[in-house]
Amino acid sequence: MFEHVDAYAGDPILSLNEAFQKDPRAGKINLSIGIYFDNDGRIPMLPSVRAAELAVVEVAGPRPYLPMEGAANFRSAVQALLFGADHPAIKAGRIATIQGVGSSGGLKVGADLLKRYFPDSKIYLSDPTWDNHRAVFEGSGHTCETYPYYDPATGGLRFDAMLAFFKALPTRSIVVMHACCHNPTGVDLTQDQWRALVPVIRERGLLPFLDLAYQGYGDGIDEDAFAPRLLADEGLSFLIANSFSKSMSLYGERCGGLSVVCPDADQAARVLGQMKFMIRRNYSNPPMHGGQVVAKVLTTPVLREMWEAEVADMRERIQSMRRQLHDVLAAKLPGRDFSYFLTQRGMFSYTGLTAEQAERLKTEFGVYILRSGRMCVAGLNTRNVEATAEAMAAVLAG
Repeated sequence: MFEHVDAYAGDPILSLNEAFQKDPRAGKINLSIGIYFDNDGRIPMLPSVRAAELAVVEVAGPRPYLPMEGAANFRSAVQALLFGADHPAIKAGRIATIQGVGSSGGLKVGADLLKRYFPDSKIYLSDPTWDNHRAVFEGSGHTCETYPYYDPATGGLRFDAMLAFFKALPTRSIVVMHACCHNPTGVDLTQDQWRALVPVIRERGLLPFLDLAYQGYGDGIDEDAFAPRLLADEGLSFLIANSFSKSMSLYGERCGGLSVVCPDADQAARVLGQMKFMIRRNYSNPPMHGGQVVAKVLTTPVLREMWEAEVADMRERIQSMRRQLHDVLAAKLPGRDFSYFLTQRGMFSYTGLTAEQAERLKTEFGVYILRSGRMCVAGLNTRNVEATAEAMAAVLAG
């Protein structure tokens, strides 16, 4: 019956992680998968999240189905986190928010919504972007193309080319953008560059779809929400998917959201209704537990303060690893410029290694990064950063 079904080639990131697990070498180093590990190489249990979970469990009662759009307290907490509690767009009721199954679920709901109501609009992804972006949007029937983004010569951003490309896009084109901590490159737009995009987005009638999976890992909780707040301040319509996997270390709970900022409350109500329909015919409604833990952290002042300090500690540890990696590489290969490790932000960096060099790094040294050259900086710690840098230097030196 199923002989015609093709074999699945596997996800490149998860498959590489599986290969790492099977590697018998004691000194192997996993910099492939996008998970934050602490300095002991463990996924942390944040004290704020643990306290919130205990509080949620203590008053636990019956577990009915949540509404299709998710829990009201979670949805309102997400809006306040992304836009600020007193933002005029929230008060005007022009933001439609659903509780998703992680931000990936939010992306999928958004992709289905856009395919139904913008059927002729193409999706434009940054070159490069997270591999699953293309899979999600193409899986919903969209045609995906790319816009200029990363400059391999400088390890920075091709902003002039990107701006010119946006100016030439057809009206109602959908541009998928990382709000901060770009995955896979770690290269972000500056605040001035976001401001320069606003008139182009407005004049061309573009529809941004922001992905915010790493809020707090760039410059701070509020600072990393600059892009959605700017677009909302400017009265633009856009979508934004956000995640709590990294910022609250809740990977397996699949906590995230999707918000659509609309011109007015009437359009927001209709958009919310259609998102509910998309959810009903997919997974019907989101799970309860993780979302309530998130809501408890975000709405309890003492837990919110704890959480923000914990995120700051994680952010600063990643920055420390960037500095140590840079210093060893600069000392080993003094003729090369590794400053991009210091300017790129968040969990990921493009190392500049080719696919062949990444393979050699894995085979000879047991250091696992993606064939694209992307590394997860959050997998580094004080015990493996020097060995990683020395291995990279050896590979780069030929």
